[in-house]
Amino acid sequence: MSNKDLSKYISLILRHKPEVIDISLDEHGWANVSELIEGVNKTHPLDMEILERIVSEDEKQRYAFNEDKTLIRANQGHSIPVDVELEEKEPPENLYHGTGEKYVVSIDQQGILPQSRLYVHLSTDVDTARKVGIRHGRPVIYMVASGKMYIDGYKFYRSVNGVWLTKAVPVKYLELNRI
Repeated sequence: MSNKDLSKYISLILRHKPEVIDISLDEHGWANVSELIEGVNKTHPLDMEILERIVSEDEKQRYAFNEDKTLIRANQGHSIPVDVELEEKEPPENLYHGTGEKYVVSIDQQGILPQSRLYVHLSTDVDTARKVGIRHGRPVIYMVASGKMYIDGYKFYRSVNGVWLTKAVPVKYLELNRI
């Protein structure tokens, strides 16, 4: 298994299904590194050196170690209820959400919902949003009036890897940009 595939497997475990390898996450999403390595090793080779490489080389900075590297967690993207201790922040005036064209009708009716995740993920630039959208088919990008949302009382958080998060984006704050 390549490190990229191993990273996806670790992401599945730390964001969605820790029970796959019979570990648990604490209330802040932290997993014991030794238990993670031991659990993954039942089906895929993993040691601390490989895990450190995966964490440091991940282009999206999906993971974080605690200070002494005894704990690890996903920075965001969870479908299981954890509090990754996000700090509320004032967002820029506009943020972007990339998705597939097949979701336009639903989003135009309901706004952007977190679906299986705890938060809607937003980016600061169109290029990143486009890359996200491509994973869902023909990409479309919504511009989100995040500054107006914030003024209207919606909360925003910025994860350690720069992704902006909010609970949902109502239709009135959206502008569709077909690419």
